Amino acid sequence: MEDIKAYIESGILELYVLGDVSPAEKLQVEEMASKHPAIKTELQEIERSMELYAAENAIEPTEHMRDRILNSLVVNLADDNNFPTKTHAAKDNVIALPPKQSNFYKYAFAACLALLIASVVVILNMSKKLDDANTQLIALNTTNQHFTSTVKYMDHELSIYRDPSVKFIKLNATPHAPKEASIMVAFNPNKKEVMLDMAKVNMPKTDKAHQYQLWAIVDKKPVSLGVFDKTDADTAEMKEMASVNSPQAFAVTLEPRGGSVNPTMDELMVIGNY
Repeated sequence: MEDIKAYIESGILELYVLGDVSPAEKLQVEEMASKHPAIKTELQEIERSMELYAAENAIEPTEHMRDRILNSLVVNLADDNNFPTKTHAAKDNVIALPPKQSNFYKYAFAACLALLIASVVVILNMSKKLDDANTQLIALNTTNQHFTSTVKYMDHELSIYRDPSVKFIKLNATPHAPKEASIMVAFNPNKKEVMLDMAKVNMPKTDKAHQYQLWAIVDKKPVSLGVFDKTDADTAEMKEMASVNSPQAFAVTLEPRGGSVNPTMDELMVIGNY
């Protein structure tokens, strides 16, 4: 009796149920079970416990994932069925146990399949969260760069207004423009720099075929300082124009897009003396 108890407690029966024994050990367990009812009963109890465990821990996969994986498994199982099965001649003195372990493998397979599906779902969710985090990081970096550029621009703009050598000339409307039309020009005679305060460009917006062109009057002759468009005040910045030396006045005309060699006097919009 002690030998039977020691045999049961050795763990060979659990390995037999799991299919993790050699052919010789398998025959030995079946022979012992046929001779000793206690061993046969213990085998049945182990099988039943494992079936209950598999059923208890089974996870129902989503319909989409279950169909994908089962379709793949059907193909693989169809390939496996093409292999010939080996048959072993049973000894006359060995009584084979009923094939109850097939249910265990079915539930064990279902449990493993559910765990695999759950793992795939977790990986997909983590991948999506990682992609979202990368997108947010890129957006944050872009915002930070824009903020840095804005701060640098504001510092530059403040330096212009604080520079005592910079002169501000307001260009007022002519009869060719609305009465409220005006533009503020910042001119640094030491550096010969000309800047337009785009936030204070109070002019009608141009169409796709026209642009405004800034001119400086030097020795009674017009000198082009570049073209520009009316922008929204929220996006306006100080616009740097071409440099000029010793201007007597500044003026703006409406010209074809790209500018003109000479100003169109019939489209003279604003003018101001320096």
